[in-house]
Amino acid sequence: MPLGEQGKIGEPPVSDQMHHDVLAADRFRRSRGLWRMLALLAAIIAILALAGRFALPQFAAGERVGRIVVSGTIATDPARSRAIDALIEDDAIKAVIVAINSPGGTTAGGEELYEDLRRLSAAKPVVSTIDELGASAAYMTAIGTDRIFARRLSIVGSIGVLYQHVNAGKLLDTIGVDLDKVASGPLKAEPDFDEPLSGAPRASIAELVEDSFAWFVDIVAERRGLSRAETLALADGRIVTGRVGVEAGLIDAIGAQHEALAWLEAEYGIDPETPIVTVWPTEQNELSWISDLLGNSARSLFGLSSETPVMLDGLVSLWQVE
Repeated sequence: MPLGEQGKIGEPPVSDQMHHDVLAADRFRRSRGLWRMLALLAAIIAILALAGRFALPQFAAGERVGRIVVSGTIATDPARSRAIDALIEDDAIKAVIVAINSPGGTTAGGEELYEDLRRLSAAKPVVSTIDELGASAAYMTAIGTDRIFARRLSIVGSIGVLYQHVNAGKLLDTIGVDLDKVASGPLKAEPDFDEPLSGAPRASIAELVEDSFAWFVDIVAERRGLSRAETLALADGRIVTGRVGVEAGLIDAIGAQHEALAWLEAEYGIDPETPIVTVWPTEQNELSWISDLLGNSARSLFGLSSETPVMLDGLVSLWQVE
């Protein structure tokens, strides 16, 4: 081989060097392409988030039936109340279907949603459908509507209020932690989680539960056309199937969305082919996982709600499996 093709002693041949340069350039192009794809994906996420925040929920022109989806644990939610207020003012929404699949939630959350639906019902027809589960505060939600449909084997009922207390005193003793406090009164900061629930604190909590329970029983009796005695007989916390719920007067009829639309047609002349639009949760709520993923600082950037969901407090109307 001529000396010019070999290069200097100890260096790779020119052809090997060129091959190495080609591979390096190719790797650079591919890595640059990957970063471009990641940047494009980030831009798409940002655009979707901004669209969910700033784009108004526009639907096809004409009459519509609104749908509110109630799922998971019910808590107070100012955004949900505002969405219901908007439904009241929207003349294009001729009726509302409340689709329920929830075990209940906080007593205050159930009360808020019940009152909101009663205001909505004063403006336009509201009907609820219960899928797998509509218990406790979710049943409280259902009776806020004008008619309740459930499947034959849906779980409904669980009329009652619950307060749970954890006594961690033995655990704290085991690990050598001793708690002390100074309070302005004997019931301040009671019940304490390092002591059994007894005496005056227990009586105070019992009064709280009984007051909430009495209100729950009263609205069930009023909305379902039952006597207080009949309601109390059903308000021992039991759950029943939709079929038994119809027999007991807790549910109006067996059915789901199809039957709800048929009822709206029969009672209010609303065409069952009227388009149905989900008005809650909104697209903004469905995109809230982005802000959860990126942190609170991203909420303002993407225009997502900065309101943090309220955790369950001690007093709940919730059906749960022990």
